[in-house]
Amino acid sequence: MRHRVKGKKLDRKKEPREAMLKNLAASIIIYEKVKTTEAKAKAVRPICEKIITASIKGDLTGRRELIRRLPQPMAVKKAMEILALRYKDRRGGYLRIIKLTRRLGDNAAMAQIELV
Repeated sequence: MRHRVKGKKLDRKKEPREAMLKNLAASIIIYEKVKTTEAKAKAVRPICEKIITASIKGDLTGRRELIRRLPQPMAVKKAMEILALRYKDRRGGYLRIIKLTRRLGDNAAMAQIELV
């Protein structure tokens, strides 16, 4: 039983899963719109929400947290300079998940995750 266990394993071990989610979060920050599977989109949403919330604080602690969570320096810069100003008056809900048609190869449920 998986009582009180958060998150999905996404058929990967811990380190590859965390690396994949960090890279996906950085891609969402940089490109503002990413097409991925529905399960990955749902798994990366809370990570991106916390990243944007930390960037809104705008202090050194927030920047260090972004550096720890995002592998690309360009994503850290964009989150601190552009997204923090865009969402400073918003209290949450920075992302939207839109369901798409299923993928042809393996019939996986696809979704587009984008910044609001």
